[in-house]
Amino acid sequence: MIIRSSDKVLVQGITGRQGTFWTERMQEYGTNVVAGVNPKKAGTIHCGVPVTASAVEAMEQVGFDYSVLFIPPMLVKGAALDAIEAGAKGVCILTEHIPVRDVMYIMSAAKERGVQILGPNTAGCVTPDEGFLGFMPAFNSKIFKKGHIGILSRSGSLGTLFCLNVVSAGFGQSAFIGIGGDPIIGTTARDALMALDQLPQTKAIVMVGEIGGTMEEEAAQYAASMAKPVIAFIAGGAAPAGKKMGHAGAIVVGNKGTYKSKRDALEAAGVSVLDTPAGAVDVLRERLDGIA
Repeated sequence: MIIRSSDKVLVQGITGRQGTFWTERMQEYGTNVVAGVNPKKAGTIHCGVPVTASAVEAMEQVGFDYSVLFIPPMLVKGAALDAIEAGAKGVCILTEHIPVRDVMYIMSAAKERGVQILGPNTAGCVTPDEGFLGFMPAFNSKIFKKGHIGILSRSGSLGTLFCLNVVSAGFGQSAFIGIGGDPIIGTTARDALMALDQLPQTKAIVMVGEIGGTMEEEAAQYAASMAKPVIAFIAGGAAPAGKKMGHAGAIVVGNKGTYKSKRDALEAAGVSVLDTPAGAVDVLRERLDGIA
């Protein structure tokens, strides 16, 4: 999911504390927030936009492209299905600790209707100088600047670190996509890699992965066909086998999802795999040959 300045955004849960704070930040940055949802406050104005009873009602009244959810775990299923039914192009689900059964139902409904899902348990997405969804610090010029490096990350904090390092070195981002750290997510590492590759302003891509699952191995299959350079960092290289580390998705079973299996697959695809996050800048300079 790559947000553009022309995209219309709906905020579900807009009147809550976090919904209000981040809606204001998104608006200040230029995100085109057109409405919010809170059934108990329908008909009011909040953050300068109308509050509706549902996403379906918002679509009928003002129309929107993407919805971002500031919704508690047990209410996410209903909110996401509302946005899907309304005809959203995509739904950004920030919430973690959503019941797995609910997540599976959401993914099935989204697939049936052709709706993109970002998350759950994502920090959101950023397109510098255009807009952002979620709670990444897009407004901090030390972390985000318009440029040519696409960044995708399972971790919001590690993603922020790489964005900071990229900007500190004089580069900038074409877009950032936080795919989320849960075992079941809508936008995979491969999906995000493809989206960034197809974005014309992207000259190189940094992929921040973790042990657990097979997303990085699947992304490697696509990376092998790419002309643009890809650089990767896999967190959890020192984790004991069979231990869950950090995110719910970071679980290793047998030989699948291990640091070695991911690194081997990526390197076989021509991806430069970093030992530490600090090495990203030097590799970018080398692979881009001075392009900023």
